[in-house]
Formats: sequence, structure tokens, C-alpha cells
Amino acid sequence: MTGRTHDLAAITALGAVAFALHPHTITLSTVLVAVFANQIGGITPDIDQPTAPLWKNLPIGHPLGKFTDALMGGHRFLTHSILGLALFGFLAFTLLKFLSPIMHSVDTMIVWWAFMIGMVSHLIMDSFTKEGVPWLLPITTKFGLPPEKALRITTGHFVELFIIFPALLLLDGWYCVSHYHHLLLLMHQYVI
Repeated sequence: MTGRTHDLAAITALGAVAFALHPHTITLSTVLVAVFANQIGGITPDIDQPTAPLWKNLPIGHPLGKFTDALMGGHRFLTHSILGLALFGFLAFTLLKFLSPIMHSVDTMIVWWAFMIGMVSHLIMDSFTKEGVPWLLPITTKFGLPPEKALRITTGHFVELFIIFPALLLLDGWYCVSHYHHLLLLMHQYVI
């Protein structure tokens, strides 16, 4: 999947969890940091790709990207597995624990969950592509949905761009409309 699709899938998954759990008391700073963490989580599995947007935007990104690619075992290897999910989850948890003293009004557990939701959404979306995902690493078999590779999506082609992406947008719109009163209550909480 493309970066745009991963970004949208991450925020869609976060919205679905938030609407299902209905957090009644959450600070605006927690919401903002959680959305940011969710978007970072949504692209984190692709840091194993030297051409990832993260590496393109850093002054010495190209050499760092190549180093990270070699360290992670190449694209769609460690970072696209349950093992990688656990590793990055631990690193994010440790970083948030370290930063929590300076983020007084931020619920770091919500931020951590938002990050993890972004990462999981990435792995799920990549499971629908032709290449699949090595969920059970160190077992290197790549799993995909549906199991028949010929029925899976090619990244950046018609199905992703004109069916999956618009479907995610429609789902987000439906969430907002169907949970309008809940969203309104949350907005009133921040305005007042």
C-alpha cells in the first residue's frame, strides 16, 4: 500500500477504536499527541525501506535508510511481523515513559495505544497486497489475504487508488455522521 493509504487506514482504525470505546474524559493534548503517534505508527513498518518518506526528508536520510534496511533484514521483514510489532511497541512504551514527566496533561497509555493501532493497521493493509506479510517471523512465510496471491492488491494500482482509498474515506465520513453527538460532546469539552 502507498503511504497515503497507510495514513488514512491508521486514522480510520484509531477512529473505529475511539468510537467503540467512547473515551469520555480525554485532554485535547492527549488527542493531538495520540493522532500524531498514530500517524507515526502507521508508517513505522516502512522504515525498513531506504526509499521511505522518512529517509527522503532527512539530510543524511539516504545512508541512514540503507543502514536501517540492512539492520532490519530488508523491506517487509522484521518490521512487518508480530516480533517487530512487539519490538517497536516496547521502544515506543519506553520512550513515552521517559517523556511522561514533561507531558503532564497527556495520557501516555492512550498515546501508546494510538501508535500501536497505527502499526497494526499498516500490517493488516499490507496483508492485502501481492507480497503479503511475514506475520510469524522468524518463520519467513509471508501471509496474505485472500490466501490466493492472484486475488490480492498491487500497491499503487487501480484497486488501491480507486476502491480501497475512497472506501476508507467513506467509512471515516460514516463514523463522523453516525457518532455526531459523541463528537459534539467531545468538542464542547475542549471549547469550554
